[in-house]
Amino acid sequence: MDTFTRSLWTDNHALFAATRDHPFNRELAAGTLPREIFSHYIVQDAHYLEGFSRALALLAAKGWTSDHIVQFADASKIAIAVERSLHASYFSSCGVSADHFMGTERSPVCDHYVSFLLASATVEPFEVALAALLPCFWIYREVGLAIHASAKADNPYRAWIETYAGEAYSIAVDQVIETLDILASDCSQRSLEKMRAAYRRSAQLEWMFWESAYVEARWPVQVQKGTGIGLCELDTGS
Repeated sequence: MDTFTRSLWTDNHALFAATRDHPFNRELAAGTLPREIFSHYIVQDAHYLEGFSRALALLAAKGWTSDHIVQFADASKIAIAVERSLHASYFSSCGVSADHFMGTERSPVCDHYVSFLLASATVEPFEVALAALLPCFWIYREVGLAIHASAKADNPYRAWIETYAGEAYSIAVDQVIETLDILASDCSQRSLEKMRAAYRRSAQLEWMFWESAYVEARWPVQVQKGTGIGLCELDTGS
């Protein structure tokens, strides 16, 4: 049976396929992704997950039912728990100190994505905000499953792969999908169109996040500390 979320997936499948097949994910699956690129990624992913968790907490407060409040308050807590456990392990192996993480700002794409989710969770109704948050759940699972299917046992990124291809995560994703389908059945056509637009924007930002990590993107303009005048100049990457 065709559902609202299934139509979202079908309409945006090309975005998912481009994300799944991105060089970052192909090299991650092969275990050949350069450590410095993965290090850049996990720092940005940790920043992202903090913002994602805040958006989930805001979403919970808008729930139509008490079950919605519990579902997304728990999801907010889990996002922080995953960030702390998974990233702490890789921070250690990649030599990323707490000071380095705290001193590294969100990349342009990470900042855009987090800001979009927080804005959606703040100003949009519950159903639209949930549609904006769904791609992170769903696309991450499907990418994780695709990588898991081809990754070798000795892959250095096995912990990341196992997390997003695991059964517990998959069940949680299915629950979010089911919730959005139930909401969609009671929404106006106008709301459905806004939900479609929100989902698509986040699906686009999913691809952009991995692309940004792969090229180790940073802000092209940096504030130079210690000048006393807030001097800005182009960062050429040298």
